[in-house]
Amino acid sequence: MAKDSTVQGQVSDEEWQVRVDLAACYRVIAMYGWDDLIFTHISARVPGPDEHFLINAYGMLFEEMTASSLIKVDLNGDKVIDSPYPINPAGFVIHSAVHEARHDVGCVLHTHTKAGIAVSAQADGLLPISQISLLPYVTLGYHDYEGIALNDEEKPRLVADLGTNNALVLRSHGLLTTGPTIADAFLLMYALETACQTQILAQSTAGDLRLVPQAIVDGIQAQADQVLQGLGGQLVWPGLLRKLDRADSSFRE
Repeated sequence: MAKDSTVQGQVSDEEWQVRVDLAACYRVIAMYGWDDLIFTHISARVPGPDEHFLINAYGMLFEEMTASSLIKVDLNGDKVIDSPYPINPAGFVIHSAVHEARHDVGCVLHTHTKAGIAVSAQADGLLPISQISLLPYVTLGYHDYEGIALNDEEKPRLVADLGTNNALVLRSHGLLTTGPTIADAFLLMYALETACQTQILAQSTAGDLRLVPQAIVDGIQAQADQVLQGLGGQLVWPGLLRKLDRADSSFRE
């Protein structure tokens, strides 16, 4: 691919690869129907010593996202490379809080899906009732709703509720997952979202729900490590990129 004189030509090869993967993640989220017009976000840490991050141009649909359109910002939300688009201040409060506190996190993925919001509104939250629910269940925190996330004072409470976990249920709001890579954060969201959909379906039946025994819950992480060879993102991501390329490869632009 020829160098983009306005964006690709200004960034390292490593950053460009993150941009391509992040744009792909936005497209995949849209493909699964987990987007919410322009109102949720996926952010990624830019490789290198600077505390810089990539986030979506506020006003573009997820299905329109490209590597060049992503906006690079610092921890204050100030643009590092100019863009005609703004960023959503509420979205960046959440994402910057996690990135600033967790240097092991390369990607933060946040959704407002119907199933995710429905489970977030339940007093007991996510229930260990299915195999796929166990993967996020063992690394899940909860954060109480404080209104639209515009207040920097909320950041330490959100970070404390996430702790060392990789996923967070934002009460009355939605779901959040993290990972060292974009692929890992996506796969965890796939498991969490599917678990929420399954829970809502199961609760729509007349029968009582059966919880997975605690002894199995306690051992699930070791079993998952065997199957997923780590967090699993590297296993599924190449196939998702091939699927996107077959449909529309413009996310790479």
